[in-house]
Parts: sequence; structure tokens; C-alpha cells
Amino acid sequence: MPAQPKKAIITRAKVDQLEKVAGQLEGMHSELSALAKKSPNDGVNKFKLKFVNSMLADCIDLLGGEYSPFEDFQEFNPDDVPSNSDVTFIVAQYIQALEKFRSDNINQKPSGWYYNLAESENPVRAAPPAKLTK
Repeated sequence: MPAQPKKAIITRAKVDQLEKVAGQLEGMHSELSALAKKSPNDGVNKFKLKFVNSMLADCIDLLGGEYSPFEDFQEFNPDDVPSNSDVTFIVAQYIQALEKFRSDNINQKPSGWYYNLAESENPVRAAPPAKLTK
């Protein structure tokens, strides 16, 4: 059986950023999903859109080109007033991309799942991947 390639090393700062952004994006998605179920075609107001765009910018910065779900998407244009369902759709794609990035940067050890940090850093426990593969 061929040896599995060694996973990339992630920095503690990236782990902290990932966990913060993922948590905030999940919360945002829950709120937007409720709005989309109630009135999917209504526009997202500029106040909320400012925060959505800020979170998406953080995601794009963290994910880089390799993990970004859309090469040409940067932010919603507040003058176009995107619908609740459009914003919910995009946020869901970024949640999946963050999980792929997270899953690619963790390893299972006998004592649980951990981020792939440099050996000089203290281990950081991680949740198992959302989609385990055999």
C-alpha cells in the first residue's frame, strides 16, 4: 500500500482565524436561511450586506485561490440588492469550502483529531471532518 502524502502544516494563527470565521459564517447562515425561508426573493438590506461582504472577504483571504468556491466572486454589490436566497446560497458555498480547507488541515491521532501544526506548537484539537471518507 503506498504511503499517504504528508498533509500541509497550518499555523496557529490560521487555525484561530478559521475557527472564528467558520463560527461566524455558520451563525450568519442560520439567520439568512430563516429570512430566505420566509421571503426568499426579498432583498438583503445594506446593513446586513456590509457584514456578509466583510465575512466573505475574510473567507477569501483565508481560503486563497485553491479552496475558494468561485474564482470570480469577491462580494455582493450593495446597489444590486441581492435576494435572501442568493446570499444564503453563496454563504453556504463558503461554509463548504471552509470545511474542505479545515478537513485538509487535520489528522487523526489515537487520542482524537488535531490540526496539522508545526511540532514546536502546542497541539490544537479539532472536530472530525464533516464528511469522513474511507
